[in-house]
Parts: sequence; structure tokens; C-alpha cells
Amino acid sequence: MTKRLYKTLLGLLFATYLLLGQAAPLYADAPFQEGQCSRRGWQTVVLDVGEHPRRILWKAPEGPWTKGAIIVMHGGGGRHFQFCVANARVVGPQVRFTDLALKDGFAVFLLESSDRVTDNEGRPCGKVWDDEVRNRANLDLPFIEAVIRTVIPKARPTGSRDEIFVTGLSSGGYMTVRAATRFGNLITAFAPISSGDPYGWHRVCEKGSTPRKTVHGAGFDNETGRPITEPDACRSANYPHEKPWDGADAAAKPVFRIFRHKYDGVHDRSCTEKVAALLRRHGYPEEPAFELIGDERRSLENHLWQDDYNQPLLEFFTGRLRKKEN
Repeated sequence: MTKRLYKTLLGLLFATYLLLGQAAPLYADAPFQEGQCSRRGWQTVVLDVGEHPRRILWKAPEGPWTKGAIIVMHGGGGRHFQFCVANARVVGPQVRFTDLALKDGFAVFLLESSDRVTDNEGRPCGKVWDDEVRNRANLDLPFIEAVIRTVIPKARPTGSRDEIFVTGLSSGGYMTVRAATRFGNLITAFAPISSGDPYGWHRVCEKGSTPRKTVHGAGFDNETGRPITEPDACRSANYPHEKPWDGADAAAKPVFRIFRHKYDGVHDRSCTEKVAALLRRHGYPEEPAFELIGDERRSLENHLWQDDYNQPLLEFFTGRLRKKEN
């Protein structure tokens, strides 16, 4: 198979994944899908932040939250409800993760991205998180802060643990790092999945003037200038083109753990290694990365949320619970 054909097939497969259940305009299908989640005990919150309402689905175990709360951010082109109902096989591992988390004593908050993100040239990027450092105010950090400071405390029952953990897939993983570095004093631990360095990459998005539900554009490493899909795309001896990091002077820096597949065909392993190295450089404590190997073939499937991540991810968060004083 030629390199061009491989990239074409990979793009078609990725587009198919992104388009699963995504034919209607943004939020038009949310009542149906959220209704499915509601029948499983999930609650919907619509939060006014900025010019556009933002949606949250959340669920908690009966009684106090014995393990705290987990904020989850979906991948580019994905939806928050794909962590509470599996209408497609590829999102099954995500639903099984939240089921396990609830059973284990965590409350879970599923955040929905907007489709209003633009790159630094003003081109629409589709349905992704505002994960890059751009020449304008960030669209998602105020939303995430409101969830941490207002939504979660309001929902938290008396006697619950107050730890807050953050995780996200792909674009949601990039946004996880943005949130953890901006709000380090409010977050206990974080786990980016299949993602990289939000301060050292950029998107080049497609021309157009309307919001879109799928991802439009490509991501590039700032140092190498190469697409993040390519092998060793983020491999560099140094990083002079990093944008300024949030939380550089923060006293509290939460621990992180990277989750990845060695043969991720959408987001190269070198980009996960880069963000881990830079997080360490900025003083964030680390638990060793959790890496799957599989059959040693790069693929789209290896980029997705894996069942094998679920238990180690919950064990990582559980291990960061603070000891209670007697």
C-alpha cells in the first residue's frame, strides 16, 4: 500500500468515525441522544458561558461521592453523550469507562464542545475543543472553570470527597492539559489520552463561514512543521516555538499520566512523549505512561478510547485521593 493510499484510507475511516450519528445540525439530535442517557439516569445541565449555551451530562452514585468527580472531554467530532450511550461499537469502551467509574464511586461529568472554534486566521475548525493557544480569548477555559467552581460543587452531596480529576481523548486530551495547567489548584490529577502538547502545535483549518460538526483542518507540530499524523512528527531536540504556558508560577501542580497506543495512526506517539517531557519540565509530577502495543500496525482504531485504558485510568485517579485526617 502506498503512503498516499494509506493516508486516504485513514482519512476516510476517521471521517466515518466522526460522522457516526452526526448528520443533523449541532445539538438538533441532542434531545434524542440525551433522552437515551436520561433513561440511564444521566442528568442534563445547560450552562450559559459566553455567547452560546454549553451542555453537560452528569451522573453520580447513590449517596456521597466516595472517589470525587471526573470531568470527561470527548474527541474531535465526538459528542458528550457518546460516553453514556453506545449507538456505535467504536464508542462502547467510553460507555464502559463511565459505567465502571460510577460503580467505583466517582461522579462523572461529560462536557460537550462547541463547533465555534476558529484558527488564528479565523477559519472554522469544526467540532473540536479550543485547545490551541490562539490570538483571541479561549472559548472553553471559562466553561471548564464554571463546571469546576459551580456545577460540581452544587451537585456534590454532603459527605462527598471533593477531588476533581480530568481526562479527555484526542482534542479532549489537549484540552485536558490546558485545563490542568490553568486550574492546577482546583484539579487533583489528569490523564490525557491519544493527545499531545497544546502549547506547541497549531491547526490549519479550512476556509468557510459556518460552524461544522466534523473536524475541518489538520494539526501541525510547531517545531518540525510536520502533521501530527506522521511518524516522529513531534521529535525535536528543543522547543523554542512553545507558546506561553498557563500556570507557570502555580504552587499546586497536579500529577498526570499519559495514556496512548504505540501505533496510533492518527496522533503519533512522539507527540505524547513531547507533552510528557514538557509537563515534567514545568514541574508537573508524573506517573509512568500507560502504553498499549497491539499488533504493531498504525491504525485509526489505535487512536480511539480503548477498553484496556479503563481500569488503569480509574486506579490512577483512585491512587491520588488525599488521605483524610483522623
